[in-house]
Amino acid sequence: MEKEHKHSHKGNVPESGSKDVYYCPMHCEGEKVYEEPGSCPVCGMDLLKVPAARSKKTNEQYTCPMHPEIIRDEPGTCPICGMNLVPMSPILEEEDYPEIKSLTRKLIVAIIFTFPVFSIAMLHMIPSFSLSHWISSYVLGWVQLILSLPVVFYAGWMFYQRAWSSFVRRSLNMFSLIGVGTAAGFLFSLVALIFPDIFPESIKTEEGLPPLYFESVDVILTLVLLGQLLEARAHRQTNSAIKKLIALAPTSAIKIVNGKDKSISIEEIMKGDILRVRPGDKIPVDGVLKEGEAHVDESMISGEPIPVHKGEGDKLIGGTINSTTSFLMEAQKIGKETLLSQIIEMVNTASRSRAPIQKLVDRISAYFVPIVIVIAVLTFIIWYWVGPEPKLAHSFVNAIAVLIIACPCALGLATPMSVMVGIGKGATNGVLVKNAESLETLRKVDVLVIDKTGTITVGKPSVNSIISDQIEEDEMLRIAASLNSSSEHPLGGAIVKKAEHKDLQLKKVSKFETVPGKGIKGEIGHEVFFVGNQSLFKEFGIQLPDSILIRSEKEQLKGQTISYVGNEKSVFGFISLGDEIKQGSAKVIQEISSRGIKVMMLTGDNEKTAEAIARQVGISEYKANCLPKDKLDIIDALQSKGKIVAMAGDGINDAPALAIANISFAMGTGTDVAIESASITLLGGDIGGIIRAIHLSDMVIRNIHQNLIFAFGYNVLGVPIAAGLLYPHFGILLSPMIAAAAMSFSSVTVIGNSLRLRWKPLN
Repeated sequence: MEKEHKHSHKGNVPESGSKDVYYCPMHCEGEKVYEEPGSCPVCGMDLLKVPAARSKKTNEQYTCPMHPEIIRDEPGTCPICGMNLVPMSPILEEEDYPEIKSLTRKLIVAIIFTFPVFSIAMLHMIPSFSLSHWISSYVLGWVQLILSLPVVFYAGWMFYQRAWSSFVRRSLNMFSLIGVGTAAGFLFSLVALIFPDIFPESIKTEEGLPPLYFESVDVILTLVLLGQLLEARAHRQTNSAIKKLIALAPTSAIKIVNGKDKSISIEEIMKGDILRVRPGDKIPVDGVLKEGEAHVDESMISGEPIPVHKGEGDKLIGGTINSTTSFLMEAQKIGKETLLSQIIEMVNTASRSRAPIQKLVDRISAYFVPIVIVIAVLTFIIWYWVGPEPKLAHSFVNAIAVLIIACPCALGLATPMSVMVGIGKGATNGVLVKNAESLETLRKVDVLVIDKTGTITVGKPSVNSIISDQIEEDEMLRIAASLNSSSEHPLGGAIVKKAEHKDLQLKKVSKFETVPGKGIKGEIGHEVFFVGNQSLFKEFGIQLPDSILIRSEKEQLKGQTISYVGNEKSVFGFISLGDEIKQGSAKVIQEISSRGIKVMMLTGDNEKTAEAIARQVGISEYKANCLPKDKLDIIDALQSKGKIVAMAGDGINDAPALAIANISFAMGTGTDVAIESASITLLGGDIGGIIRAIHLSDMVIRNIHQNLIFAFGYNVLGVPIAAGLLYPHFGILLSPMIAAAAMSFSSVTVIGNSLRLRWKPLN
């Protein structure tokens, strides 16, 4: 008796030491997950386990490859589709795949007992080799029955359990057809062997025995088992990208305790711990470099093979590799807070999401199995009515062939398999997709709205000049840096870094406030200070002197960004910051435009700076001085005209626009708020990732279409042939055994076509 499924929070990757969860690969009920392995209650597919980053063995959980909401603590079958459940975590050891071991064992038993049954039946068809010369057909029939018992009641029994469950739950699936077809063949043969006299003489052999179909039943069950095993092995390959990500995570670290090195496991690291990272070691967790310097290989994030120089205070990412000297770091993010864990969780969740096209497949599948059963019944009636003798035998065999060849497994796997492989492919190429719907929508984008700072430009501006008319330049810099020490904006970081470089002591700030799209304000002592653009000072009624405006405009014409500094009475001066344009930005924008996608730049920077940057990268349409609401309104206006809009940005001020856009790209180097709001995150902040994402979308959707064409085409051609449509003109009939082989081959072909995505380049 199947245990009830326990639901858990959808899409969550289990934490280390916690129970695993399972999902159906067909995603019959969306992103629903289960706490125990088994089969999907909708399609019967085996549940798959959600991959989880962990360093030690935990309780395994299983899910259905078609229905991610199905989760079990033990291997089993999906109560929806009947498929074998598969592990949710990408385990590297073969022995940790219990469903593969179980299927292999059952397949071996099936082959051992099916071979002699098949041989007896085949030899009986060749008069010169028929065993009936030495042993009566009646005795051979009992031999076939006895040899078939292990195949039916052990190796293939799970298919009947799934079929029964599908009828009880009124959720017909592929195993409904397999169960009905093979059970009918076995029961017919059993009755024919025990009570041969109840059958008409027209279908009996010379020895007075009706035809037996034990060999067909055994071969069908064996072939279906083989198909299930091949699918299980293929499913294990689909999450290879997540396995690679998990393999990046180190399992141990060196902690400084009382001035001495102590080796500890990753699970023992606490926030604030000081860790030593030696040359060649992986950085254990996210943190900052406290003492020393190093060159760190961050290719897993940025894709760039050249190690990045790190000095004191620079951020470090867990899983990246220290290339040169030993250094000390402070742990700031541990466990699931680390970037690597978040990436793994994002890929996990996305790979189990459903593409909109899957809804069409679901609607078709809901009617498909009942229609096939009706066709099988009609096939039996028509053959018995107008078919040649022996009518009963022909009717029975053709009806079974229809049931077997029409199994919709390939149809159900067509979409989720492509999504799983494609999203994993994107992750290994620095493109993190939040859900499958994003991939499908991306192909329809008409307009790309793009931010400037951190998107087109590097997002790591530096201070070029400090101009002050009223106070000392260092004092103005100290005020600006003190306020910006509480800000996440890249410009603020550059100002703080400049103050630190000059060893300026920052002041305590109270009542800090961000004015979205304009700047910041706060109190130092009892005086209110402002740092931001011209709009900020206008909002608070503070006049900018003409001398300051004239000098700042000259800097803006060079593409520089200006931050004015002042108090409630006057403006002291400004800080000029330059931000280098990312390498390849112009080429990427040109390629996007060549695909018929209109590119617009929206920036909170001033008109002159925006014009200079737009000109350099080849953007003809831009808007400067944009507040977050302005970006929101522009995107909303485009959507109201029927446009599909994509937005790329990296700052807090981009989050509202990212949230409303049809597709949103967040630079991986940006803020957590922007990344959380985005549909797709580009690791390393590489704008070229937009092109890779577009290519990935094309590849995955094209692959889904190929799979669906194959699956639909297979059934459209296979069912009529199995029903005997070609018999009147060509004398061709489809054996149930051939139908079973073709059915299994169709599923394996769909999976194989999906796995091709792993080797296709994105560039």
